[in-house]
Amino acid sequence: MIEAILHRVLTFLRLVRWYNLVFILILIWVMEKWVAVPVLGPWGEQLPAWMLALLMGATALIAAGGYVINDYFDIKIDRINRPERLIVSTSVSKTRAMWYFRILTGLGIVMGLILSWYVQSTALALVFVLVPGLLWFYSASYKRQFLVGNLIVSLSAAMTPMVVALTNVAILRLRFPDLLQYTNLVHDLYVWLGGFALFAFLTTLVREIIKDLQDLPGDRELECHSLPVVIGTLGTKIVVTVLTIGIVALVLWLNYAVVPFPHGFTDLSTRFALYGLTIPMLCALWLVWSAKIESDYRMPQLVWKFVMFIGTMYSFVVLRCLPIEGIL
Repeated sequence: MIEAILHRVLTFLRLVRWYNLVFILILIWVMEKWVAVPVLGPWGEQLPAWMLALLMGATALIAAGGYVINDYFDIKIDRINRPERLIVSTSVSKTRAMWYFRILTGLGIVMGLILSWYVQSTALALVFVLVPGLLWFYSASYKRQFLVGNLIVSLSAAMTPMVVALTNVAILRLRFPDLLQYTNLVHDLYVWLGGFALFAFLTTLVREIIKDLQDLPGDRELECHSLPVVIGTLGTKIVVTVLTIGIVALVLWLNYAVVPFPHGFTDLSTRFALYGLTIPMLCALWLVWSAKIESDYRMPQLVWKFVMFIGTMYSFVVLRCLPIEGIL
């Protein structure tokens, strides 16, 4: 009995990609504590613990529902691309998977709407309503269309930092409606958290395209219009190269030209940008060009996950080294 329950729990955790959910929770917490709070500075922390818990819970539950519905619609493709990881229709029935999706997504939407009601933010409410819809249509149809699915997943990843910005801005406008016009606080929140959102969008886009290279046999068999199916493996590798070089250039440009780092911060930021981001991205690019078979694309995907995590940790550099008055 205990073994059966444990097996079901472990299967459920695999189905909802628990490791990705942990990353999402860490990302939201980091964006709040290591970016939003330092930017707010003397204005104080705006997001109470219970609101942060609602934000984290709503985002993670909606993401979990998205993973479930993706596996629900991908049974045929997964039988070809990764039969060893097939869960829906083997360990979990399609009916149960659909109920998991409904419960997880429903709870996430409810939590998100409760938070939106408390902070009186229509924009935040729209995010928690529209993103689940996008994830449904992505799994059911959009992921089989040329680039549309990649862009939807990347946009969903970018919304994780942005919901932190939307929540904090909504609370600021409730608490200090008359004083905000005399500060750049809202602008600073959107710039900093928007920067992390852009990074999440671009890195997720590259990783999704590499994932399409790995999934090429199943996508071709089921007539999906993924980038590798439409323009071929060589063309897709060129696209990955252009995007990677663009991200590297953007990271270095922001490091040297845009952010007004005070003395002593530039060296630390430069080391972070070079060793934590640039070199791993170039290594991932080399792995993509070296890949001969579909399974070879797993390693560059892992490297890009590492890059995404390290990029998130850049906020720690900001917290430790950038004085509050330098960003207000």
